Amino acid sequence: MNTGIMIVDDHPLVREGLITLISNQRDFCLSGEASGIAEARELVRQTHPDVVIVDLTLKDGNGITLIKELKEQYEGIKVLALSMHDETVFAERALRAGASGYVSKHEASRTIIQAIRTVLDDKLYLSERMMNRVLSRAVGSKQRQSPEQHSPVERLSNREIEIFEMIGRGLTSRQIAQQLDLSQRTVDTHRENIKDKLELKNAVELTKHAVQWVLENH
Repeated sequence: MNTGIMIVDDHPLVREGLITLISNQRDFCLSGEASGIAEARELVRQTHPDVVIVDLTLKDGNGITLIKELKEQYEGIKVLALSMHDETVFAERALRAGASGYVSKHEASRTIIQAIRTVLDDKLYLSERMMNRVLSRAVGSKQRQSPEQHSPVERLSNREIEIFEMIGRGLTSRQIAQQLDLSQRTVDTHRENIKDKLELKNAVELTKHAVQWVLENH
């Protein structure tokens, strides 16, 4: 029986590229493709894929949220996180959510099949740089990162990153609250916390930095 692979990504061209790579493997088959979280939930329920490839940036929410849901609801399912974002910020978050690996979109065409086979063998898939970072933390390494390696966004919680990204996409606090099913007051509190952690002076600076971050990471 072929291994079922499902793709969750809101970029049609990315999905097409991944489908082509998967279709070229005799022992793999496509279980489905989804552009967002709601669609992915339904497809997983219907098709029960062996591996789900999840983009961390989706139009209707954060891929990390979906990863957590899948791991909680489906025993044995494997999840690979896929992202344009800096792996030093997101890889460990994805692993904590339950992902078995992290693949950069910059390298996906060269590594995705290897990554799928790695997680199917119950092993962790990360880039060599990220694996060294994770291992260093696991053994309590006290080596400091250089300023070039450290991103201020690492200070943000998963929820704060989600809201930061939505700000960068031009959503208002009210729109963010509606989409995330939060009160507007809660969103405003998160905005203040983000400003403090990123050492930004006001809402204008917050929006500017959020927009720039989205442009650089999507």
